[in-house]
Amino acid sequence: MSADKCKVPRAFWSALERIGLHPTAVLRKSRLPATSHVIDHCFFTTAQVFALLSAVEELAGQPGVGMRLIDETETAAHPPFSLATFHARNFRDALLMRARFQSLASPKKFIIREDAAKCVITIDWLYASGQPPAIAVDMDLASLVVLGRRGSCRRIVPARIDLARPDTGSCAHQAFFGCGIHYGASQDRLVFAASDLDLPFPGRNPDLLDILWPVLVSELNDIKAGRTIRAEVKLAIKRRLASGRQDLSDVAQDLGMSERTLQRRITREGATFRELLVEARQELCRQLLKDPLADIDAVSRLLGYQNTSSFYRAFREWEGMTPRRWQELQAAGYGTAGSRRAPSSRQG
Repeated sequence: MSADKCKVPRAFWSALERIGLHPTAVLRKSRLPATSHVIDHCFFTTAQVFALLSAVEELAGQPGVGMRLIDETETAAHPPFSLATFHARNFRDALLMRARFQSLASPKKFIIREDAAKCVITIDWLYASGQPPAIAVDMDLASLVVLGRRGSCRRIVPARIDLARPDTGSCAHQAFFGCGIHYGASQDRLVFAASDLDLPFPGRNPDLLDILWPVLVSELNDIKAGRTIRAEVKLAIKRRLASGRQDLSDVAQDLGMSERTLQRRITREGATFRELLVEARQELCRQLLKDPLADIDAVSRLLGYQNTSSFYRAFREWEGMTPRRWQELQAAGYGTAGSRRAPSSRQG
C-alpha cells in the first residue's frame, strides 16, 4: 500500500464554511469526490491535497486565505495529535510533539534545527512531485505560529520568514506574521528566536497528555503496520459511490494492485467484496443522514442508486424503517447505528 495518504480533518471543512466556501463546491472544483467531507477517515494523496488547496485559493480569490483558514480553526476542533500540542509544557515541546506526530495527518516532515540564537523550521512533503502550492506553505507556517501564540497566550512574532515564491505585492503575510518576509529564497523557512521556544504554555495539561500520548503512539504504530484491506476497500468504495463505478476492478486500480490480488486479500480477511460494498453504503448513508436537512433524493444519488425506490428498499432492509423516519429518530436523540431498537422504530 502507498504511504501517500493525507487526512483532511473536519476542522478544515468547518473553516471553509466560515470563510464562505462550501466544501462540496471546493471538492468539485478540485475534481475530488463530492462526499469526501462527510466520510470519516477519508484520505487523499498529496497531489489531491494540493489540488484541493489550489481550488480553495482560486475560489476564495483573496491573498492570505491559507493564513485565514488556520486562524478560523478553533483550537478545540483540532484532531487529537494537534490538540495535544496546545497543552505541552512550552513552545519547544509543542513543536517537537507536532513534528513527531505529523504523520498521523499527512506524509510530511517538520524539520527543526535549533542553535543558541535561533530555531529554523522547514517542511518537506515526502510525496510532492514539485513545489507545494503557496496556500499549502502558508497554512503550514501559519499553523506553527498560531500554535505558539495560542499556547503561550502571547503574540509571538517570527524572526524571519523565507518564501521560495516571488513577491506578489500583497501585504497579507506581513500583516499576519508581523515579521520580515524574504521572497525568492532557496526554500520555505520559518525562523524563531531561540528564546521564544522557552515560553511556557499556561494551558499545560499533563493529565490530558498522559491520556493522549499512548493513543497517539499506538496510532503511529498502526500506520507503520498498515491499515487492514477491509478498511482500505470500504474507503475506496465510498469515494466512488456517486460515480456509479465501484466494481472490484475499479477499486483494485485505486489501491494500486491487481484485481486478483485484491480479491485474495479480501478473502483472507474473511469477507467478500459484496459485503464490503454494502457496509460502505450503510456507513456513508448514516453519515449523510445525520444531517436532519439532508435531501433523501440527493443522498440516494450520492450512494450510487439509480432511483430513490431502490434506495428505500435497501434502507428498510438495513434499518427496518424509512430514511426519513431514521432522520427523525436521530434528531430526537435515539443514537446512530442500531436504530431498530429505538422506540416506535417500525413506524413511518
